[in-house]
Amino acid sequence: MGSQLVYYQFSRSKVESGDWSHFLGLYAPDKLPTGLRLREMMNSFVFCIEGWDDDPREIHMVPEIRRFYSTFHRVWPYWLYFCNLDVDTMGAMTMCCLPSVNTMQVDGQTQVRATCDPLDLIEFIKRDFTPMNLMCERSGMSERAIYDRTRGVFNYFNLPFDVAPPPAEPASGGYFATRNGVPQPKIGRNDPCPCGSGNKYKKCCGNGL
Repeated sequence: MGSQLVYYQFSRSKVESGDWSHFLGLYAPDKLPTGLRLREMMNSFVFCIEGWDDDPREIHMVPEIRRFYSTFHRVWPYWLYFCNLDVDTMGAMTMCCLPSVNTMQVDGQTQVRATCDPLDLIEFIKRDFTPMNLMCERSGMSERAIYDRTRGVFNYFNLPFDVAPPPAEPASGGYFATRNGVPQPKIGRNDPCPCGSGNKYKKCCGNGL
């Protein structure tokens, strides 16, 4: 999802001073839209930092960057909703927030791979589902869409996900499981009221709904 990627770059001076005021001026919770516009922003953010291109260390090994992303996350904890899952940026950002991260050389490759305690990662993600779900509710996402995003996050971090999808939502004129789990037909406002009064539903038990 996400109609257009938003690339946001923090300069070295902003990182070293811990200044994200410009970003919050654009994307603080009170600046964000609701409904469809917010749904279109899901999975659309890609963050990067400039100023350390000549530094051989991975970003999660640079103290200034670790400190910046850790604090940024406390101020704006909506990464699981907004960050794009097709690039590894959020993974690197997350590594900056974990208490202990190691690197290991991969055979046949020049790059190193970051490793962490899986329990630290799971705890981090667990906490972040609360702000993610706040954005999901604010955008009016369906239960199935929230499920798909949650599954995408688990897959992104290579974590097992064995939760069954929610029941399919009925289309107009469909059925709702409303009585002892038995599917009941959807009642139109102009249909006869099921109470047997002979009045239309909107003039009887559906009055005010």
